[in-house]
Amino acid sequence: MRALPVGAHGLLLEPDTADEVGALHAELLRRAAAGVLPPVTEIVPAARTVFLDGLDDPRGFAASLATWDIPPLTATDRPAVELPVVYDGPDLTDVAALWGTTPDEVVRRHAATTFHVAFCGFAPGFGYLTGLPEECHVPRRATPRTRVPAGAVALAGPYTGVYPRSSPGGWQLIGRTDAALWDPARENAALLTPGTRVRFVSVDRTRDTERVR
Repeated sequence: MRALPVGAHGLLLEPDTADEVGALHAELLRRAAAGVLPPVTEIVPAARTVFLDGLDDPRGFAASLATWDIPPLTATDRPAVELPVVYDGPDLTDVAALWGTTPDEVVRRHAATTFHVAFCGFAPGFGYLTGLPEECHVPRRATPRTRVPAGAVALAGPYTGVYPRSSPGGWQLIGRTDAALWDPARENAALLTPGTRVRFVSVDRTRDTERVR
């Protein structure tokens, strides 16, 4: 992987693939929890990079990475969060057409997938979830919506996401959840953090959640 010093104490790591980013992030967290990682103030994963800050010797740490054995990710590496979803989004039929199947089959496949939070961004509490196979990747809408309600479950490119608050957005909306993705009153304000394993659980349409429009 590439290792690029950032300032006096930062290091930007660029593995070759997104899967390797996830594996590296998990290994960094394991070593930090075991107390065998050099002192570091931040470990921040992104789509194709992991950034570390607070290192005393970034170049020395980069050299030591060549000796690491980084195992691939497994489901047991990450805690699981289940999100109840009413699959009645306004773009569900369009997604079914893009997948070449029916809306019911979209729901079945999506709910049967184990997702992982690759990284966070866009808004507080918004996680970019990977897990759908390449044939299920979909484009963003040609015309973004000016308002997507909080709790909307959406697809774009290789990612699934849940809007933590009302905002503009161009993702394909397939459902809605009443889970609180961002709550500053919680010890961990963000429900979905990098490395979290996520399952979507289909619930009845009569569930008392805000309807996606």
